[in-house]
Amino acid sequence: MSFTKDMIIADILEKAPETVPMFKSIGMHCLGCAMASGETLEQACAVHGVDADAFLETLNSVVAPQ
Repeated sequence: MSFTKDMIIADILEKAPETVPMFKSIGMHCLGCAMASGETLEQACAVHGVDADAFLETLNSVVAPQ
């Protein structure tokens, strides 16, 4: 499984709920809000001042099969 910047946050959380702490660690605390249902990972990173490419790389490394 791997994620892309254009994926909706809620879809990522549904597929990989173990990523919740990663989102919270960068200030994305409202993961159940309406924005999470319609905002892409790239959009959320921009709002929170996070490098989307770096976060995506970390996210994918956590959920990648070992």
